Amino acid sequence: MKYLFKIYFLSVHKYTNISVLYCSGGHFYRHWWFPVGRVSALHPRVSQSAAGALLIYSGFLQILHLNNVTEMFAKAFRVKSNTVIKGSDRRRLRADVSAAFPSLSAEDLNELIPNKEELNIVKIYAHKGDAVILYVLHKNPIFFLLEKQLFPTVYTLWRYPTMLPAFVTWPPVLQKLTGGADLMLPGVVVTADGLPEVQQGDCCAVTLVMNRAPVAVGTAAVSSAEMRKSGMKGRGVNILHTYMDQLWAFGDKSHPPVMPVTNSPAEVEGEECEEEEQEVKDSSDPAPVETSCQNMQELRLDEHEVLKEEEPVEDKEGEDTNKEEDSRSPQEQMDELLLQCFLHALKTKVKKSQLPLLTSNFLRHHMVPCCPKGKYLEIKKSSYKKLSKFLQCMQKDHSLIQVKELSKGVESIVDVDWRNPVLCSFSVPEDFEPEIKSEEGSGASEVLYQPPEITPLYGVTARLEPLFQDAHKKKGTPLKATEVRNIITEYVKTNDLVHETNKNYVIINPTLCDCLLEKSEYQEVEKLKWDELFSRTLIRMQACHEVLIPGQPPLVKKGQMEPIDITVASRGSNKKVTIIKNLEAFGLDPAVVADTLQHQVQASCVLQDSPGAKNRVLVQIQGNQVQQVGKLLLDRYKIPRKYVQGLDKAPKPGKKK
Repeated sequence: MKYLFKIYFLSVHKYTNISVLYCSGGHFYRHWWFPVGRVSALHPRVSQSAAGALLIYSGFLQILHLNNVTEMFAKAFRVKSNTVIKGSDRRRLRADVSAAFPSLSAEDLNELIPNKEELNIVKIYAHKGDAVILYVLHKNPIFFLLEKQLFPTVYTLWRYPTMLPAFVTWPPVLQKLTGGADLMLPGVVVTADGLPEVQQGDCCAVTLVMNRAPVAVGTAAVSSAEMRKSGMKGRGVNILHTYMDQLWAFGDKSHPPVMPVTNSPAEVEGEECEEEEQEVKDSSDPAPVETSCQNMQELRLDEHEVLKEEEPVEDKEGEDTNKEEDSRSPQEQMDELLLQCFLHALKTKVKKSQLPLLTSNFLRHHMVPCCPKGKYLEIKKSSYKKLSKFLQCMQKDHSLIQVKELSKGVESIVDVDWRNPVLCSFSVPEDFEPEIKSEEGSGASEVLYQPPEITPLYGVTARLEPLFQDAHKKKGTPLKATEVRNIITEYVKTNDLVHETNKNYVIINPTLCDCLLEKSEYQEVEKLKWDELFSRTLIRMQACHEVLIPGQPPLVKKGQMEPIDITVASRGSNKKVTIIKNLEAFGLDPAVVADTLQHQVQASCVLQDSPGAKNRVLVQIQGNQVQQVGKLLLDRYKIPRKYVQGLDKAPKPGKKK
């Protein structure tokens, strides 16, 4: 059951892989990566039980767990038939969905399974031969029927995230789930609310830390009570369908929306770290084990997180411009700045004809331009934390405005008390410099739009951290490509790795080998060209980007910049509408864009809530107007073409729109 060999270096990934440098049978092996369950290949006497945990006892290695592949759509499936649903089948489906998912209201059912829109039944055979029925609406699968049990797809769960009880896990686990693995209980993050209450076989979802948008669907392997009794060991969820699998690819291939969690991730990580530290202390093996919790804490760069290194700079700027207010806390200073911009905007920019006015537009196009030069409005640094709370205070305590929710989740200012003593006594600061207004714009109060500056960045990963240690760059630090190039060049020169005879090559030392080479290249590649060295480094770094919108502090976000999405959808029998999403990310006001398009194409244009995105709205205009939307975004707003998606959906010449 046990096999003795000398371990020189061991790094354990909490859920899936281990990395080991060891000596066996007189042979020395370099830095290898083994999937959990396959480490038994080191020696036939290493046990292969049935789970996924790793135990270390004074140099002995024992494998206790293997994951069985159960993901239904991990591989391509075969379509048998695709037919339009009948009226009786549609009613039966609505009744089955209502019975299976009682949390859905009647309105939700009507939106999910509409009466007059085309709904298809697609019969398929999965790669294992299982017969599955898909229900497809607007080219997106919304449910699948397996063994007489209905399951929602991720497309449906993004619209109704509370439809199923959800288990939380870490982002690196998603890649393994997509590859066909089940969710094991050691990989489940127990939040402050505890585990969801499920019985064995119940349909449940899987979400990631920092985002409530489900990324997987499956059935509970055991009940919640049995999970607690087992000490959170063993299989938790049998995965059937995931984001990025073949069923997801059968739809429009959209990505999960950002849905902030209610529990603080710092609290969750802290609890995980404490548990892991206790387990390490109890172990009799002093081998250096790097916990995944520490990796995740240092590595993750949240999508909406502003770099903390930039905050002191902004504070210094505020101290230089307002030395008289140094005695007050930053929170008190931000509260005063917020009130000043609010009163300034009401007195000089808002007109009665503009009401009702979306609160988001009021902040972006009225309060922000009233901010003094050299300062930024950051509501999160104020005592209110949210714009809605600040406006509620202005309404209840000062009776300056009246705010109503005219549509679900979207608040608007419907009335302003112009005779309020607080507003009447306010005077514009003498040192205020007004914004330059656009003479070409249709509205006199429209501020000249400037496209944001988008800079691609690269975050330091755990694997590449040794290369950046000398430059004092920790995990998660975003860098520009030029900065990465300078740091790598300095590392090579400091360690004398330039080839003696050919200066175009760099000698590979053990650190570069572990960071940049694949397993198959360890014994073969001894040197690399400079360009290949830089390209390999950038490929292995975390993609990030910086967005700088004029008048706002810069934001650094994880991943690539999401483009403005233009789609054409069918409504009714033969009507088409053009839908525009993600305008807010580029500092564009959807209401202004909708008004401009409505005048240009002379068609009805409305604003709707963007599904799964809080405080985001989409623009819907009648007809296929992709060509006109493209001209507006590219020519007038100067949005780079690579950030506009869907221009190929414009009608071809000679065809009806």
